[in-house]
Amino acid sequence: MLAFVRRAGVPEPAALLGAAGLLPFLAGVLGSFHPDEVGAWARSALLSYGAVILSFLGGVHWGLAMAASRPSFLRYGASTVPALLAWLALLLGGRPGFVVLAASFASLLAFDIAAARNGETPAWYPALRWPLTVAVCLALVLALFTF
Repeated sequence: MLAFVRRAGVPEPAALLGAAGLLPFLAGVLGSFHPDEVGAWARSALLSYGAVILSFLGGVHWGLAMAASRPSFLRYGASTVPALLAWLALLLGGRPGFVVLAASFASLLAFDIAAARNGETPAWYPALRWPLTVAVCLALVLALFTF
């Protein structure tokens, strides 16, 4: 993954920290296959971490909206949707929560790609988001099989 994002011009700190951010997803999904309360705890941790990261990605768009030369209600508004969906996922919990998170990460990737095409993000941003989002969604979907 790191070689791919380097070729796309992703800054090394973003690539390395993004990859490191996958570690809790990996640990969470692996732990969720454990029986009894350990697996339940790992699923809860995975759902919680996913909600935090989804909110963080929405915050990226808030920052981009603040840096833009013209304020846009759409950009600011869209940046708050991931946090609301993350909250919904936590409220639902269990399988529905994981489904909401996976769908939200995939939808936000589509939004990020459109934003990059419109020049609203750095050009390299989708190259960072693609592999990370695939890994995150895979972890969330795999966790569905542990219930």
